[in-house]
Amino acid sequence: MSVSPPPRVTIALCTRNGAAHLGAQLDSYVAQTHGDWDLWVSDDGSDDATRDILETFARNHGAGRTIRIIDGPQQGVAANFLSLLCHPDLPAQPVALSDQDDVWLPEKLALGLRDLGGAAPCLYGAQSVHVDEDLTPIGHSLGGGTAGFGNALVQNIVSGHSAMMNAAALALVRAAGVPGGIPYHDWWLYQLISGAGGHVIVRPDKVLLYRQHGTNTMGSHQGTRALLTRLGQLLGTTFGGWVAANTTALRRCETVLNPSARTVLSDLQSHKRGPARLRVFRRHGITRQGRLGTAALYLAVLLGRV
Repeated sequence: MSVSPPPRVTIALCTRNGAAHLGAQLDSYVAQTHGDWDLWVSDDGSDDATRDILETFARNHGAGRTIRIIDGPQQGVAANFLSLLCHPDLPAQPVALSDQDDVWLPEKLALGLRDLGGAAPCLYGAQSVHVDEDLTPIGHSLGGGTAGFGNALVQNIVSGHSAMMNAAALALVRAAGVPGGIPYHDWWLYQLISGAGGHVIVRPDKVLLYRQHGTNTMGSHQGTRALLTRLGQLLGTTFGGWVAANTTALRRCETVLNPSARTVLSDLQSHKRGPARLRVFRRHGITRQGRLGTAALYLAVLLGRV
């Protein structure tokens, strides 16, 4: 019996003033064991050498593949990624999201494609090795856990720099459109695909070097400082604002969600404060990973923060 070859992949790269580290990331695409990829780049108004680096790369590595550079909307990282995914000319094939300052390990695309078969929408994520400016390892991610819409409403467990989607998931994202006001594109993908009944897979494989530096949009989630930051967001107003923005955006595209997800959103809309809202969270399994995280979440609900 013949085996179908792995599909072609679109790498969706978003850039803004990334010249310092961009070359190493581009070189890591060329080193992939899965070589059937195209590259679409949305550059969000760079005024350094980013565009020159991209155009040189396109000239040197464009044979046999599409490398296209477009102008981003200049409305933040989330809008840049989602507008790229919703570009009308983007091919209807699996997509791998990419940040500008990481370095992919050679098996990254191949490992992701291993999980993206089937007709249902599927979102894949994996882990990273944390490195300093010189790519010296300083730690690694500890992601994972049980994925589902209840978790997705209050926590993201799919890192955007490792994320890949199959063609069905991409079609779902395009049907939902580009939402306004959401905080993070990867969190949105997790919510949307789980809310539509798709598969969300988070693997333990380390697939990239995640460079930690002063201009990271999001850095490592580990350590005491990161924990205190997250608790401050959860018990303050920041996290509640994120949840509200996400649920508002989900309600605007709820026709692409399954009935269960629509019921959850309706119940959240009807119960906005106090013990009644907490009962909604518990009834629908709206939880964070781990008992401590869920306990902090429920306290924030009772205090009216979420």
